[in-house]
Amino acid sequence: MAKLHAYPPHHNAGAEWAAHNLLRALAARGHQVEVHLSEAPGPREAFDLDGVQVIPPALRRDFGKETRTAGVVISHLENVPSAAAAARGWGRPLVVLCHNTFPATFKQIGSGTTALAVYNSQWMAAAAGEYFAEHPKLARPEREVIVRPPVVAADYAASPGNCITLINLFVNKGSDVFWQLAERMPGRKFLAVRGSYGEQDVRDLPNVEVVDNVPGPEMAKLVYGRTRILLMPSEYESWGRVGAEAMASGIPVIATPTPGLRESLGKAGTFVRKDDLDGWQAAVERLDDPAAYETASAAALQRSAQLDPAADLARWCKAIEALG
Repeated sequence: MAKLHAYPPHHNAGAEWAAHNLLRALAARGHQVEVHLSEAPGPREAFDLDGVQVIPPALRRDFGKETRTAGVVISHLENVPSAAAAARGWGRPLVVLCHNTFPATFKQIGSGTTALAVYNSQWMAAAAGEYFAEHPKLARPEREVIVRPPVVAADYAASPGNCITLINLFVNKGSDVFWQLAERMPGRKFLAVRGSYGEQDVRDLPNVEVVDNVPGPEMAKLVYGRTRILLMPSEYESWGRVGAEAMASGIPVIATPTPGLRESLGKAGTFVRKDDLDGWQAAVERLDDPAAYETASAAALQRSAQLDPAADLARWCKAIEALG
């Protein structure tokens, strides 16, 4: 049995849905998988989600004690220290899903407890190598594997709409660029989706519609089916899951050139420095040309096919099974 100590999806939607897709792949292979949520909001009864049993805090099941029946303990984000203590106490292998290159992430997996570290990109794996080389007193995980955040194209595919969209109005996601573009281009429709974390930068412009946070299974219908261009003017992205989701519908993505976004979007992405507002406007206007849009859309679909998660999920499952 694999047990995950996790936040519910509203805490950090991208990380949680990426984790869920990994877990449902294990369940599909016949493994028993439990997720023990660490925050109270949400359901009060256990429920099944794609073959994964979800245990809310309201049931008052002690995760530390629960790990005694686990074959593998999986954790991520701020839950890693407590999960590591539980895994160490019961002698169970600990797997850590790494979603960023922040020092705290590498310190947690370098505690000497981690049996397997899962990096979401090649550049994150390289950053981990550099960090451990600079901190030789930390214990590098026994095993490491790269598993890109799995996006099943069929889950997100939709016929693109007519909006220029930003997902998550958190300042670090580039909300200021979004609002300035909307102000500069009053004749165009903009769509802003509230994020699941961070203070949301909500303003009032007549050509901008702001919608509440959208659950993963409804993104195709409520967001990508309304989107013509996706903006990702982020300060930091370790990968950039929403870009991969949008490309499943052939939606062109304009983004800042962070290492993660360059790796995830590949040649299909259009990259503009965050402080180059004229460049952002020009990139949007270039896609007014039908031929240019068709070319960008075809490139997005091609990149989406290249990101098919089958091989990554197989690699993930084999890595987990090797621990058991």
